[in-house]
Amino acid sequence: MNGIQKDLEGTATVIRLDISSEVGRSAAETYGVTSVPTTLVLNGSDEVVHRESGIPSRKEVVRRARAA
Repeated sequence: MNGIQKDLEGTATVIRLDISSEVGRSAAETYGVTSVPTTLVLNGSDEVVHRESGIPSRKEVVRRARAA
């Protein structure tokens, strides 16, 4: 995730949540996350425009985030 965060610096906000925390559990429930790790890209309306379970593809996540 560090590479994704660096690539998107100044373009998008990268947030990491611990699913064992209250905030993480709430977000997982809201967005239907059932496995860890899961990477979500949301647009400005909080709609999921990309979902990826497992180790994320840096290139794809950055591309989708820039398009959102």
